[in-house]
Amino acid sequence: MRKVASAGCVLALGLLAGCTATSDGTSSPTTSSSAMATGTRPASPGATASSTGVATRSLTDVVTGLDAPWGIAFLPSGDAVVTLRDQKRLVLVNADGKIRKVDGPGADQLVDLVEPGGEGGLLGVAVLDATGDEADIALYATTADDNRVLRATLSGTSLGTVRPILTGIRKAGNHDGGQVAVGPDGFLYVTTGDAGHGADAQDEDSLNGKILRLTFDGDPAPGNPFGTAVWTLGHRNVQGIGWAPDGRMFAAEFGQNTWDELNLIEPGSNYGWPDVEGQAGTDGFVDPLRQWATSDASPSGLAVTDDAVYLAALRGERLWRVPLNPDGVGEPQALLVGELGRLRAVAPAPDGSLWVLTNNTDGRGTPRAGDDRIARVDIS
Repeated sequence: MRKVASAGCVLALGLLAGCTATSDGTSSPTTSSSAMATGTRPASPGATASSTGVATRSLTDVVTGLDAPWGIAFLPSGDAVVTLRDQKRLVLVNADGKIRKVDGPGADQLVDLVEPGGEGGLLGVAVLDATGDEADIALYATTADDNRVLRATLSGTSLGTVRPILTGIRKAGNHDGGQVAVGPDGFLYVTTGDAGHGADAQDEDSLNGKILRLTFDGDPAPGNPFGTAVWTLGHRNVQGIGWAPDGRMFAAEFGQNTWDELNLIEPGSNYGWPDVEGQAGTDGFVDPLRQWATSDASPSGLAVTDDAVYLAALRGERLWRVPLNPDGVGEPQALLVGELGRLRAVAPAPDGSLWVLTNNTDGRGTPRAGDDRIARVDIS
């Protein structure tokens, strides 16, 4: 891999195309084994570079046995903070696959506060600031009443008191949003789903169906286009956001039944949902840079490096790579097709590789031995 750019990947992490059992497929509930570090697997068979593409040089399990992991964010130490959606807890994972459970008063609060259901639970995570062994983090969580953004200080493996900085985001079993990421401008970006109420995506006064831009205390960030928390509107369900070295912001969006999208995000823009899906050429709405059939993508997490955007596909069970050009993006290339099953998140790791989270134990996948896992992917 080349030098890693700023990325919001918490990857965060994404819901399903159409957000229905029929659009993404279901399986019976699963139980996962105890998490453990694992070794190296061979590179994907058939992973050969085209004249304009790349190949996976190696695919290595960092850890296996995770229960529905959702979000991921790296600390300055190189450890990754990972959210477990349904268990309502955090774990730390290092490059050697060692897992440490996060405890402390904040961890106890999360157990009491978070209410998983459908696609809701403990979702995205972002590192706001870090000094020494302490890091302020933001979390996107589903409660009994709403979705909200929480803030707490992580000291080693102890999470301090959790406090809400934004509340009142409508929750739902589908289209629940959930990503949080810090942009290169130093503000916190939050992605929300329409929660099944498409009209909210077009309502500037609603928090749903939006990308929000906040201070670390949860206030609308200075310079927001509407003077509120709203940065962009007209979204169905964004779950992955990230930034290129030149400052361009990208977002992965779940379509309904036809088109999933990769969008270039510009403040104040309207991305069309629920009036349009995919490239419609309609005045007043921004068309996606690239679109995919929902069966090929259903993109959740997103990562940006210095040369490409990567999208983790759930239903599509692949990692999409979209090359960056100075004036746009190139043709998408599918990697890891069927190798790992459903992919929830992708994040640039400190060593220049990509870490990919699978989601085969979330009730909609077909678990394999060792699922769910974090895999290290080297691209050449």
